[in-house]
Amino acid sequence: MPALALAGAAVLVWAAAACAPAESRTGGRALARIAARGELLWGADEQGGEPYAFEDPGRGGALSGFEVDLAEALARSLGVRARMVQNDWPTLIPSLERGTFDVALNGIEVTPARSARVSFTRPYYIFSERLVARRGDDRVRDLRSLRNLRVGTLANTQAWDLLREAGAVPVPYEGVDEQFVDLEHGRTDAVLLDDIIVARYVGRHPTLVAVADVAEGRYAVALRPADAELRAALDRSLDEMITSGAWRKTLARWGLDGDREQALAAAGGANPPAVAAGAARLPLTLPQLLLFAEGALVTLLISLAAMALAAPFGLALALVRLEMPRFAPLATIYVEIVRGTPVLLQLYLLYYGLAGILPLGPWTAAVVGLGLNYAAYESEIYRAAIASVPRAQWEAALAIGAPRRAAFRQIILPQALRLALPGVTNDFISLLKDSSLVSVLTVVELTKRMTITAVDNRGWIVPGALCAALYFALGYPFTRFARRLERRLGTHAEA
Repeated sequence: MPALALAGAAVLVWAAAACAPAESRTGGRALARIAARGELLWGADEQGGEPYAFEDPGRGGALSGFEVDLAEALARSLGVRARMVQNDWPTLIPSLERGTFDVALNGIEVTPARSARVSFTRPYYIFSERLVARRGDDRVRDLRSLRNLRVGTLANTQAWDLLREAGAVPVPYEGVDEQFVDLEHGRTDAVLLDDIIVARYVGRHPTLVAVADVAEGRYAVALRPADAELRAALDRSLDEMITSGAWRKTLARWGLDGDREQALAAAGGANPPAVAAGAARLPLTLPQLLLFAEGALVTLLISLAAMALAAPFGLALALVRLEMPRFAPLATIYVEIVRGTPVLLQLYLLYYGLAGILPLGPWTAAVVGLGLNYAAYESEIYRAAIASVPRAQWEAALAIGAPRRAAFRQIILPQALRLALPGVTNDFISLLKDSSLVSVLTVVELTKRMTITAVDNRGWIVPGALCAALYFALGYPFTRFARRLERRLGTHAEA
């Protein structure tokens, strides 16, 4: 009991710290902290690629991009160095709020929802939302034509909001080129992204064409609301760079200058009106709860289907290694390669790497990828279980004249399956959790639904707790069923 009380207290302390405003955890003396550190920490995601912030092969992998140039210029104006902190793009704002870095600078769009959470400098770039379709697809013309169509974009962006308002089915991605790959292979119907991204990547896919610009937006540097002094200093630096023309020269060097950027001088620091401000929205709405239930169902179905593939294939691999010496090395190589490489890498290669040869759909790739991966682990469980059956069982069966195949099927295999049951059950529980990785294939399963909701609701505790509870609710019945089956089959004598 004391241990439980201590654990409960620790959870309460953690929750209180997580709920505390960023101002209380980071303080308001941002300029003093930056000067003492000698660095301006700016959050960005290199996966966003060119021309934002990326590793330039032509410069030996050095960090490059127009936002890298901007961060360095802003840091120089403060008399310090700039240092990028790698962070997944969807969680840049939450990480900023918790004090991971001083500013977020990575194509952060100024929207009313974000303005209710963080402070923004004056804009440094004006962009448009550009619609892309396959050549000859007359269905895709503008936002209104996207109703009920699957449209790829980045989650929690201005484009994401536009698609939801238009009645489209937004498909979330974590990178920028993957949307075009899926559109090219017919997995989606259109793509809606910032014109900077489209201009850089659509040329790699000759079957795609930019259809129209459907909206306009602004990029600005995001800061914590308490850091008003830092914002004023950055605004002064931006104002000087823009009015002197130095910033437009930087944009021109990256091929980003245009007529729209002439409006930067007049844009000033005005942000769109914020949505209802105040404390973070913790309660979940009924539609969000239904989406969580849908995500849990997706997780369960993918896990069951993947295990239905992994179990028989794993048994086949085990039998090949035990009973077919000629092919055993091939099975061993498969098992060791699959177990020795990350499942996330395998999913990427199966879905994107083989898209030109084997254009699998997201669900199919998710089931096949997880199934093939877990088959390698199942094979080891079955192989160990078969080897654990006493040799005397084989000898007795063969002594009474039973053919080896019949002896294996009727005597050895049933005993081995009973021995393998605990390990298989444990693997299925792990598979339930590993299914969260299929979000990289645009499958919105339980964990992806949680991250989308947490960012939308400006709070992680309630969505995270609900997500954990649903994972437990999915896995626990299978654990209880396995224990009951073990007792029934006589593998345990416990009551």
